[in-house]
Amino acid sequence: MSLNTLQNAQQVSWQHFQNGPSFAKRTADCHKGHFGHVMIVGGDLGMGGAVSLAAAAALRSGAGLVSVATRPEHVSAILARHPEVMVHGVGSGQDLQPLLARAQVIVIGPGLGQSYWGEQLLQQVFALTTPVVLDADALHIMAKGRVAHNLAARVSVMTPHAGEAAHLLYGNSLADGNRQKIQDERLTSVTQLAHKYSSSVVLKGMGSLICSEQQLSICGDGNPGMASAGMGDVLSGIMGSLLAQQVANLPQALHEVACAAVCLHSAAADEAAKEGQAGMVATDVIQQLRTLLR
Repeated sequence: MSLNTLQNAQQVSWQHFQNGPSFAKRTADCHKGHFGHVMIVGGDLGMGGAVSLAAAAALRSGAGLVSVATRPEHVSAILARHPEVMVHGVGSGQDLQPLLARAQVIVIGPGLGQSYWGEQLLQQVFALTTPVVLDADALHIMAKGRVAHNLAARVSVMTPHAGEAAHLLYGNSLADGNRQKIQDERLTSVTQLAHKYSSSVVLKGMGSLICSEQQLSICGDGNPGMASAGMGDVLSGIMGSLLAQQVANLPQALHEVACAAVCLHSAAADEAAKEGQAGMVATDVIQQLRTLLR
């Protein structure tokens, strides 16, 4: 779909936000508590890299504190790569419950899987009203109706790609061309998702769409090099970080913050793509975040 066909969406880019309130210069007397605490939940067996990427993106986009709740098997690897992150091994939802109370924003979904373990963790997240970012398998679990959500009672951002969006809207992301229907009707799809789930929604893809209540925007940054594993995990971490840094201004500033996160992510990918789009990976994007935030 051509960007010009989305006449009802306001086009935004990193230039709109880089000097805005989300990225104001830090004062000399600030401390880490001023910049939010993000809890990232996920990383089932074999998928610990997803939460590691999200945590790194949250740190590099300015969060004051970042915690990870994941399978115990992944704790050592994440700590070795990111010693700044507080990493907790959780074997069940019961283990997660006391950790969630400390977070100002929760990100759940990167590498979560769709096993009973992931369902338990999502149930614990939906027992609270802390602002939440939902991605990946958290969306699939919701779409299957296996965990009841409470999104109407809290600030939330969902970040589906076309397949996840199809599952959320139609019940099966692969049946009857539903994924293609999302691609062909992106504007309608993102507004339907926002209404159905009482959530802000980022429909990822070239020209990512951001829909919050009556506001609809399209990101003008980004490039095809972003079509690689882990890019969505990076966006989740950035989204959680910016929400945590602006938590005092939510929900009024929700759409602006969601747009800023999408544009920062895409602009960092544009910086990384200056060395070539083919072979660009998620960690290349994370490395560019500080360059943009200087």
